[in-house]
Amino acid sequence: MNFAVPKYLTTVTFFIGFMMLSTTGTSLVLFPPKDIAGMLRNDTESINSTSTDYGHIVREFPAAVFNPTSPNDIASLILFSNNNSDEPFVVAARGQGHSVRGQDLAPEGVVINMTALSSGSRIVVSEIPSLGSYADVGGEQLWIDVLHATLDHGLTPVSWTDYLYLSVGGTLSNAGISGQTFRFGPQISNVYELDVVTGKGDFITCSSTKKPKLFYAVLGGLGQFGIITRARIALQPAPNRAKWVRLLYSNFSAFSSDQELLISTSGKMERDGFDYVEGLLLMQQGPLDLSFYPVADQPRIASLVNQYGIVYTIEVVKYYDDSTKDTVDKVVEKLTKRLSFVPGFMFEKDVSYEEFLDRVRNEEKMLQSLGLWDIAHPWMNLFVPKSRISDFDSGVFKDILLKQKVPAALTLIYPVNRDKWDGRMSAIIPDEDVFYVVGLLHSSGFNEWQAFDEVNKQLLQFCHVAGIIVKQYLPHYETQEDWKIHFGSNWQSFQEMKTKSDPNKILSPGQRIFNS
Repeated sequence: MNFAVPKYLTTVTFFIGFMMLSTTGTSLVLFPPKDIAGMLRNDTESINSTSTDYGHIVREFPAAVFNPTSPNDIASLILFSNNNSDEPFVVAARGQGHSVRGQDLAPEGVVINMTALSSGSRIVVSEIPSLGSYADVGGEQLWIDVLHATLDHGLTPVSWTDYLYLSVGGTLSNAGISGQTFRFGPQISNVYELDVVTGKGDFITCSSTKKPKLFYAVLGGLGQFGIITRARIALQPAPNRAKWVRLLYSNFSAFSSDQELLISTSGKMERDGFDYVEGLLLMQQGPLDLSFYPVADQPRIASLVNQYGIVYTIEVVKYYDDSTKDTVDKVVEKLTKRLSFVPGFMFEKDVSYEEFLDRVRNEEKMLQSLGLWDIAHPWMNLFVPKSRISDFDSGVFKDILLKQKVPAALTLIYPVNRDKWDGRMSAIIPDEDVFYVVGLLHSSGFNEWQAFDEVNKQLLQFCHVAGIIVKQYLPHYETQEDWKIHFGSNWQSFQEMKTKSDPNKILSPGQRIFNS
């Protein structure tokens, strides 16, 4: 879409200076240092492309877009903002713009186009005795490129997101979760070291032993303390292929009990179990995506959905390589034999490791071809305590979504283990040992997203009334009071780290934590 650009932005030449509005509404003309002046742009294309995100719900125009060639350029920009005697301007780092509520926007400020850093080799695979194999990766790099670069060495990261065309810095600023999280933790639990440019313009290398408070704060820190320009990511030997299985359930209790069994961290289930566990819903009101299943089986699956209203699906994967190819089928049979899915409704594919990890790409291409990718995405992602997941099913899936016939986009539900997360990091999770990831990945037309947003509000209201203490993932709140509730007892330390690392509250204003 083409959005109108405020006229005052189109008449400024950035090689001389750039204009923005102060909080009092007066115009400020700022003159950046010569070494970065040529990296600032305010042409229509640059401004339009950074005025919204994947959510296509929030639109905020920056004053300029910054195209750095190195992390030092980012530090210079932030120092320039801090040293502005009139008023520091806000700065937002933007990788792939995959936030959904304007979290990576910079109203009247400067958006850093992190992809401008990607020239040259910014993914380096190494090994040292103390860590084993690892990859040093630029914060702007895409996870799909990390996959390709590490596979060239027969190696792979252990924790992923479902969609790989996201930036490393972006996912590490949130958590980075998928079906491997139950075993290896989120992506933030698999990082050895970071390079960070703080909100004061300091370039700092940090780890669990070097500047540990900054290290843990930045991981899951929503971009509030620093911009990740490099991450050292843990690697392990890569498998070749994947047995990809889906099992259908008509009963939520059986579904959730089996999921919890599959993520058990005790004994052989952890050692010999599945490498990936997720779940999703098939709902009567549709639309039904049955593309995974054989065409001949799709009518009876649709019939099962019509019969029960909701069919719960466990999705599991067992990786294998040449050394285990002769035994993998027996392992899968043994693991699924004890499960209580509907008899005759187990479906399996055998795909390459890369094909499985990059599974969302084909769907993306299809949606793009239909003009259904760059549309509004009023998503809601929650962490729900295990003790209340049955109440959540009854009150949300059955009462709100099914009874109101809310069009069912992709709805994910799967459990993870709390002990695979590090409580020193900024990401906020429920207190229970096991909690569920629930993702309502709505899509809508540009003029229809409010209806889905009302469903999201209804969902949150139900949880509030029922006393279900959920935590938002990729959170969106309108007031600082709501953020205080979100962080709970961690709020004070979060606020103190903000004061220490970004005292002028320059970074990531779109999160609306410290910038109303």
